[in-house]
Amino acid sequence: MMKLGFVSAILPDLSLEEVAQFAKLAGYDCVELMCWPVGKSERRYAGVTHVDVTNFKKSDAARVNDIMAAAGVSISGLGYYPNPLCADPAESKAYIDHIKKVIDASALLGVGIMNTFIGRDHTKTIDENWPRFLKSWKPVIERAEAKGVKVCIENCPMSFTRDEWPGGKNLAVSPRVWRRMFEDIPNPNFGLNYDPSHLVWQRMDYISPLRDFASRIFHVHAKDARLDQERLDDVGLLAYPNEYHTPKLPGLGEINWGRFMSVLSSTGYQGSVCVEVEDRAYEATLESRQAALYQSHRYLRQFMA
Repeated sequence: MMKLGFVSAILPDLSLEEVAQFAKLAGYDCVELMCWPVGKSERRYAGVTHVDVTNFKKSDAARVNDIMAAAGVSISGLGYYPNPLCADPAESKAYIDHIKKVIDASALLGVGIMNTFIGRDHTKTIDENWPRFLKSWKPVIERAEAKGVKVCIENCPMSFTRDEWPGGKNLAVSPRVWRRMFEDIPNPNFGLNYDPSHLVWQRMDYISPLRDFASRIFHVHAKDARLDQERLDDVGLLAYPNEYHTPKLPGLGEINWGRFMSVLSSTGYQGSVCVEVEDRAYEATLESRQAALYQSHRYLRQFMA
């Protein structure tokens, strides 16, 4: 049976205990817990730390598991979304080193899921990035397999604003790239954290990948996207995506969630579907962000047993 959860990045002002308690109160089954290094981040939804994996030990894992068990809520996965293939070698190494720590923590917790980005040097083509992708990621995936952890890559292009253009900061943007990824690194612990909203604004089919990559989808994000056609008609498809696309709560955008959940369940998927709130209309206060999670739960639960 699939589990309904949410991504903890939207509740940075709550402690782990408070996140778990709220999840239970709102009716959620699980939470994807953010594991950024402690400190601030300039990017929205980044820099959130509900599990500090820096020096994570068995005793820390026991404490986290006790907190979640007390609330009656499970952990869908551990999340950390930097750009591991950024141009600066030292920065890239720091990101990859922390990814390894998140993998290790996921193993200690018995979660077995770690969600992240592949990354990309946004000034280079996919082909130009590929040798570095293989060199950087093969040992990471081997480490994950040895620990019994699945690494799930979110399919966000990370190409919304000028500092991310022209190529974006994540390679995993399309089915063609995913096939190439899994052909070159065929490890069964390497898969997707599938978010249909990123295909919507790229004007791509978000249903067929559920079937085509069923064996590689290990985690799912539930986020919607609204395409404003009048803006797109004005600025054109080559404009920055934020000029014609808006992230929305499930049910407030273009995605047919009934069909999406129907096809997802028919593939045999038994993992977590986690609401990712990036809807600015609900971000003014903690109360409005919690209201977004209540609303998303009410909407999505109708499609799940």
